[in-house]
Amino acid sequence: MQLVNGLHFKNIRGDIFGGLTAAVVALPLALAFGVSSGAGPIAGLYGAIFVGFFAALFGGTPSQVSGPTGPMTVVMAAIFTEYVAMDPVQGPLLAFTIVIMGGLFQILFGVLRIGSYINYVPQPVISGFMSGIGVIIIILQLGPLLGHPAAGGPLVSLQNLSVVFADINVAALMLGLLTIALVYFSPAKITRFVPAPLVALVVGTLLLFFAIPEDLGITILGDIPTGLPSPQFPTITAELLPGMIKSALMLALLGTIDSLLTSLVADNITRSHHNSDRELIGQGIGNTISGIFGGLPGAGATMRTMINVRAGGQTPISGMLHALVLLSIVLGLGSVASYIPHVVLAGILIKVGTDIIDWDYLKIMHKSSRPGVVIMLVVLLMTVFVDLIMAVGAGVLMACLLFLKRQSELQLENINIIRGVDEAAAMSDEEAALLKAANGHLLLFHLGGPMSFGAAKSMVRLVAYQKDYQVIVLDLSDVPALDYTASVAIRDIIANTLEDNRKVVVALRSGAAAETLGREHSLDAISEECVHPNRLSALRYANGLIAK
Repeated sequence: MQLVNGLHFKNIRGDIFGGLTAAVVALPLALAFGVSSGAGPIAGLYGAIFVGFFAALFGGTPSQVSGPTGPMTVVMAAIFTEYVAMDPVQGPLLAFTIVIMGGLFQILFGVLRIGSYINYVPQPVISGFMSGIGVIIIILQLGPLLGHPAAGGPLVSLQNLSVVFADINVAALMLGLLTIALVYFSPAKITRFVPAPLVALVVGTLLLFFAIPEDLGITILGDIPTGLPSPQFPTITAELLPGMIKSALMLALLGTIDSLLTSLVADNITRSHHNSDRELIGQGIGNTISGIFGGLPGAGATMRTMINVRAGGQTPISGMLHALVLLSIVLGLGSVASYIPHVVLAGILIKVGTDIIDWDYLKIMHKSSRPGVVIMLVVLLMTVFVDLIMAVGAGVLMACLLFLKRQSELQLENINIIRGVDEAAAMSDEEAALLKAANGHLLLFHLGGPMSFGAAKSMVRLVAYQKDYQVIVLDLSDVPALDYTASVAIRDIIANTLEDNRKVVVALRSGAAAETLGREHSLDAISEECVHPNRLSALRYANGLIAK
């Protein structure tokens, strides 16, 4: 196995241009995510450097560019706020320790080959979750857009809106609206060479520096540390450990979803196939090292990855180069970045928030299935107003229950109760003759396909409704497998039938279904003579049991 997945030097020119372009796009976003998280702009840059470099080096998606993303920043902001409020001195260190733990969990996910399970998260859950993250980002930036400091979370931000709107800093608002306009509507002739977020960042900063008076109260980032970061050594206390593990798992799960979704996008545009488990290991290494050096957690970044590929990037060289370019900026241009206005970063993040919202799903929502729409809206609202983990858990649970309901309905469609000749049962001539000769005293209970707990109660109920028969043939010859609950239902049907002084004959092939019924002793109440390998043999035997 290659140490660096997909590494070669045949595309070095494209990789260099892709890495440089991705770095230019990543710079304003890293600063904005750092400020939004509460950890400061330098934390965003450190996250982009360390996650970007090591995820490219050890990951499983060669063309992917990683770094702080909107969803990861939202979670990190909540973690940072919680632990700083708990302990202003040790709080930041605890928050970055959680980043380290989250990275270690991601490495574990990769080692355990959990990456492929991302395919089992239903699309409405992902859509609602990502849209909720986008809404949170927009809500959190409303205060800074109007010239006020960022609040702690979405609920606090919404509660503060009345205060914010009562005291709008008009100059800040105008600069913020200009930023949003530049991000959305910068001419293609310019954005072909310079990404729109960087255009907005430069124009907004220059306007504040040269044209807007200081007394208008527009705040700037202020001093940004330069140079290489110092390691932050983990601090864990026993009483805080359960909460830290929960937060770390949230970061790891979200980073997994975020990264692997971006990997799928990269596969589509490069016509390649990523290695999910290796990607998780690479992302985990990047996040672990980022946490050690006080950087934000990150994941595969869709926009940066697409820009990298379109600029020619194909191998991990482009992702690593993008990180090294950002490192050179930190070493040399930190003092320049200190003049960037908060409101400009807020405008850039509002664009990020709107991009994360799943507009494609919202446009077709009126045509989509009602259960899917309900799941999407529940996850979206819970993400914004309750809790991110609970939102995903509730969405997956709802999707599972709906899936089980549909599967149960499909299984019930494969259950037939037959008294007379029925063409739908696809019987042979001899089977039809035997059934006809029984004159309605023989009940054929035919089950087709796998049977699970979803259909178990209905199976028992269907047989209980039947009257005026002497013998029932439980035809399980077309059942390849059944679960424990279905085997209990078969046992109950047999017990209830015998209790009513009726006889039971079973048609059952050898295989998984027979093994389950034997293991659960479902057929113990009847003799071996009553169990037959096929339906014809069972019908012959059952006919002989009918009282003439």
